[in-house]
Amino acid sequence: MNTNKNQEDEKMAKIINSIEFNDTIKEGVVVVDFFATWCGPCKMLAPVFEELNEELEDVNFVKVDIDQSMDLAQKFRIVSVPTMKIFKDGQEVDTLMGFMPKEAIKSKVEAHL
Repeated sequence: MNTNKNQEDEKMAKIINSIEFNDTIKEGVVVVDFFATWCGPCKMLAPVFEELNEELEDVNFVKVDIDQSMDLAQKFRIVSVPTMKIFKDGQEVDTLMGFMPKEAIKSKVEAHL
């Protein structure tokens, strides 16, 4: 019996690094939130991002801290945060910049399902 139930109940978006990135985006629809800990709009987006992570079960939501993974920030030309990139089967299919309302993000993501 699994006594570690809390982790399953709350599916939090995982913060990934450069090493995990390619494996993470290679299959299905993945939304990557490029963020920084010092960024105000990123903090506003965080709860919205977590809600979508819970609602859209067929989508993998992950986060990349641009200060910890500068190589990824450079590779994907992240010039402002938050920037969300949507990947489908390893290919970048959409970019969303700045804070956006939940429904706007959801419709963009669902368009790629």
